[in-house]
Amino acid sequence: MTTYRDRTAAGAQLADRLTALIGDPDVVVLGLVRGGVPVAAAVAHRLRAPLDVLVVRKLGVPWAPEVAFGAIGPGGVQVRNEIPASGLEPGQIDEVVRAESAELQRREGLYRAGRAPLDLRGCVAVIVDDGLATGATARAAVGVARELGARRVIVAVPVGSVPAYEALVGVADEVICAQRPADFGAVSRYYDDFHEVPDAEVVDVLQAQG
Repeated sequence: MTTYRDRTAAGAQLADRLTALIGDPDVVVLGLVRGGVPVAAAVAHRLRAPLDVLVVRKLGVPWAPEVAFGAIGPGGVQVRNEIPASGLEPGQIDEVVRAESAELQRREGLYRAGRAPLDLRGCVAVIVDDGLATGATARAAVGVARELGARRVIVAVPVGSVPAYEALVGVADEVICAQRPADFGAVSRYYDDFHEVPDAEVVDVLQAQG
């Protein structure tokens, strides 16, 4: 098992697998907030590509929040998983969407201060996170990126579980996962420093990248 010193070091190593994208003017690197942003910053630096954030909120079934019936993203984008959604009343769906939309707007307002709304039309979107446990957020992010107009969507992570990787292969155009250990456990096992990334750190990283 290989461990990373921290998210920045993981991003630097992950970028070694993405060098074919260096110089592609259509590439945009998108960090999933919050833990994916420091990883994405290192990738964007190596690829000489713009860095942005993709704020995605899973829509969880009210009595089982870990089960997602969809996701929302910036610009009012909604992605639905019709099987779990079909078991919910419209009022239940509306209540979850309302709550998650409020948190999405809060984060968008904080992270996008002074930045244009995210527009991925014609872009190669490289979605970066610090790891894949279930892969639910990354799958939602792929759907949101496509709704925002991305012509190609790549998911890149330093480590992930085999089931999460295999599920993503079916929805993204390409999945790059540097480590897929059989005894995965948890993302935190693969980092010496896996501190919870606060909003302030995300803002600092984005400002540093211009």
